[in-house]
Amino acid sequence: MSLNTISTQPFDGQRPGTSGLRKKVKVFQQPHYLANFVQATFDSIGDFSGQTLVVGGDGRYFNREAIQIIIKMAAANGFAKVLVGQGGILSTPAASCVIRKYKAFGGLILSASHNPAGPDEDFGIKYNIGSGGPAPEAVTEAIFERTSDISHYLIAQCPDIDLDKQGSFELAGMQVEVIDPVTDYADLMQSLFDFDAIRELLAGEFSMVFDAMHAVTGPYGKTIIEGILQAPVGTVINAEPKEDFGGGHPDPNLTYAHELVDILYGDNAPAFGAASDGDGDRNMVLGDHFFVTPSDSLAVMAANATLVPGYKDGISGVARSMPTSAAADRVAAALGIDCFETPTGWKFFGNLMDAGRVTLCGEESFGTGSDHVREKDGLWAVLFWLNILAVRKESVASILNDHWQRFGRNYYSRHDYEGVDSAAAEQVLQNVRDQFTTLPGTELAGRLIKTCDDFAYTDPVDGSISKNQGVRILFEDGSRIIFRLSGTGTSGATIRVYLESYEADSDKHGLDAQDALADMITAADAISKLRQLSGRDKPTVIT
Repeated sequence: MSLNTISTQPFDGQRPGTSGLRKKVKVFQQPHYLANFVQATFDSIGDFSGQTLVVGGDGRYFNREAIQIIIKMAAANGFAKVLVGQGGILSTPAASCVIRKYKAFGGLILSASHNPAGPDEDFGIKYNIGSGGPAPEAVTEAIFERTSDISHYLIAQCPDIDLDKQGSFELAGMQVEVIDPVTDYADLMQSLFDFDAIRELLAGEFSMVFDAMHAVTGPYGKTIIEGILQAPVGTVINAEPKEDFGGGHPDPNLTYAHELVDILYGDNAPAFGAASDGDGDRNMVLGDHFFVTPSDSLAVMAANATLVPGYKDGISGVARSMPTSAAADRVAAALGIDCFETPTGWKFFGNLMDAGRVTLCGEESFGTGSDHVREKDGLWAVLFWLNILAVRKESVASILNDHWQRFGRNYYSRHDYEGVDSAAAEQVLQNVRDQFTTLPGTELAGRLIKTCDDFAYTDPVDGSISKNQGVRILFEDGSRIIFRLSGTGTSGATIRVYLESYEADSDKHGLDAQDALADMITAADAISKLRQLSGRDKPTVIT
């Protein structure tokens, strides 16, 4: 067994995005490509000699091979120990949990989140710091700079570790512990939620379906929902993680989670349905013939947090990404707590949580979480909803209608145009920017425009500034049209258009969101020339 120094050359384009480095599998399979990025990470994160590294992923294609490379490089670079999930599995929130519980130096999470998987699809890797949260921009920029001048990497020359067998092993003088990927996370969930109340709910006439979408949350759902909570076998569907996610697109929304949607909108629908994504950090919540927007879900959680044991003493604050609707703002105002508006990307919530400024966080892209870990957490959100339902003993629809009666309704929708030519996508946003000086004071979609801007954020904890985070048209009545380019894809660009209109009148809360926002949808296209430039006559996904 030897420690080797391998000569290499930089690859272009290894800048981590909001969720790490994501490329096609075949890009990662190039000789030295993954190793370059891992070495650049190790070279950029400080002195970890004698420390522990957590490693795991969502089980997608190339996950196991990548883990073997990372473990051998960790040994060669001086880590004392690696904790790795059995079978290479660790959901993103579970990885955060493990990092925090065992006070690891950090972790490498292998996932492209909700993106498709397989030999011709996507792969990803990101570094999470010792708090359990995604690396801040200063770290990701340092990693990127190192990728541009890297000349060698260190790796142990030794046999692969058996990832399917729990236990401790020695590799090149480093300890490798293969752990059950679910146990630590399940223990944390039991400390937060009233499992007895949820178990009683599930033992009655209440019925539910949880769709794991053949992704990482299958084992977590089977253990927690069907095991500890004793839901009937079959409550968790598509529970077996597969390297290609069963050929599906594990993005829990109304388009891609169509099997679950068909069940909840079909005959004899269950009372509750939920889905999670590829790496387990996103969630979709449904009632019987009822869809809960992620923005509303965050607001309802905040308004009902004291019903949940882990939050019974109240919450310190709420944070939401800028494109997420202002529904949570209204709850925060009523509770007398702060509500922060941040750029998109969970790492922006980390400082606020570490400083004790916020307890609950959410993004409109189907992500909610709290300070129990430093990642959004799909199954946690499902359990939070089940706890609320167990206490209130009302339907999902009743809880939402009651919420709107109290706070008003923020009609909200996101329209995604995926795989658009990058230059055309940039032009869509530039078309709106070019009208910044002329739009304020004019009417659009029957509403008076207050201001237009490119959203910038100053972190209230460390003072860091993030600019150009989304093009916004803000109306006097609180309505908004926002344009962003998503950083989660691996080819082309995804244009995201966010539309929001506040309605206080309870007599007008029963509209379909697309109908309520129809005039804004038309106006957004008119001022941006989106459909003309993208060549699309409709969005790829509407949520």
